[in-house]
Amino acid sequence: MARFLKSCYGGKAVHIPDGFLSTPVWAALDTAAVPAVAWVARRAQRGFDDRQAPLLGLMGAFVFAAQLINFPVGAGTSGHLVGAALLAFTLGPAAASVVMTAILGIQALVFQDGGLLALGANIVNMALVGVLAGYLPYRLGGAGEWRRFSIFAGASLSVVVAGCLALSELLISGVRMQTSLLGISLAVFLVSAILEGVITLAVVRSLERIQPTLLQDSPPHKSPALLFIAVAAVLLASVGVLFASQAPDAIEQLTEHAGPRSFGWLRQAGTGLAGLALIYGLCLAIGRTVSRNRSV
Repeated sequence: MARFLKSCYGGKAVHIPDGFLSTPVWAALDTAAVPAVAWVARRAQRGFDDRQAPLLGLMGAFVFAAQLINFPVGAGTSGHLVGAALLAFTLGPAAASVVMTAILGIQALVFQDGGLLALGANIVNMALVGVLAGYLPYRLGGAGEWRRFSIFAGASLSVVVAGCLALSELLISGVRMQTSLLGISLAVFLVSAILEGVITLAVVRSLERIQPTLLQDSPPHKSPALLFIAVAAVLLASVGVLFASQAPDAIEQLTEHAGPRSFGWLRQAGTGLAGLALIYGLCLAIGRTVSRNRSV
């Protein structure tokens, strides 16, 4: 079943797969990820509003769906939205780390994307450091005249930092990389980072047009912004996969795990929608659990 799901899903997120990190590297990162996620979960609980639970689920589903859509970035490779900064802008950094961890966990456990042994590395790269790197520029310049630039810069920086961390971990683990291929991968990360910034800025501005206070206040249960996020996530998972690039991403190319992908639209869309339901349900459950714990 897991192999079938992976064949439908296509492994489109930029994750380090199993079998490439050395035991000391993946073990150290797995060990570091557990207390770090526990700490950010406690931080998320402190300022959590129970009205935010639906937003957690929908933003998790949206980011999962967006990661399904690879776009060409040149040199025979592709990229996709990582979404760490977008989650940080809409949910706050602590809640964003929890939601991204849930996404990565579902992808590894259900879709075999990223691998179980490398899950700690992917969590550190994207859910912890990536979220923090994306949020810092927004925190420093998000309220002033540099606000748009800080959103763009934060989203771009999150991809660059996460990508460089992944490459560093592979190099430390002894993965041999040709200098030319490494240079192409760094260029791909840079292009992907710019596109991440552009897409994230467009999404944030669209959400703020619908609900101007979305990034400051928790939306009500029937907010138009929530409906917009839900519809966008479903469309990305069901229709967007038709236009996704089949080229490998930078990590896939480096680890030589990429092969030709040609999966039927119904299988891709069906599995994508199933993933949306899993992510939404898990993130919603996390939000409600946190809310109950705060009220005790």
